[in-house]
Amino acid sequence: MRSTIRLSMMGLVLLLALNSSCKDRPENETLVSDQNESEAILENNKGQAFIEDDESTPNVLQIAMGSPDHSILVAAVQAAELENALVNAGPLMVFAPTNAAFDALPAGTVEDLLKPENKEALANILKYHVTPGNYSKDFLKKFKKLGQANNQNVPVETKGDDVYVGGAKIIASIPAGNGIVHVVDKVILPPTQ
Repeated sequence: MRSTIRLSMMGLVLLLALNSSCKDRPENETLVSDQNESEAILENNKGQAFIEDDESTPNVLQIAMGSPDHSILVAAVQAAELENALVNAGPLMVFAPTNAAFDALPAGTVEDLLKPENKEALANILKYHVTPGNYSKDFLKKFKKLGQANNQNVPVETKGDDVYVGGAKIIASIPAGNGIVHVVDKVILPPTQ
């Protein structure tokens, strides 16, 4: 019910914004560009990732979006258009690098990956951070490797009480409605093929 009301309110706000912008236009200018822009936004914002729900336990994407320490990860997910993949029923384990982890990459790496022409390479890297399943940090100690969503394996290593996935240390774990988010201190780069 809340989602329906929220969508209706968003539509009303959009209509009011379009109406007020029309008043400032010369009479001979058409609304074609606004219509095309609105259609492009609607086309890009399709699927489960764009349904608002305040009632359920947040999914892995919503957890990342709600974290100020994961804004670069969220921007990367959006640039690769993987939002809908992260909200499916799962269960999913997402190894979520912090902004500091992205900042530790060589200068210009993130900016380069976010370019539209590098969408496939970015998606491959992001999928290397996702595993089917919902395993706690302690349960992961039983593994030597995990099969990732990009069809490659990532090594798992235990050092004392710490668990490392692809060399990235799990520093926190947050249960999600469709799995679990393991916050990691490094970006996990897939091996080159």
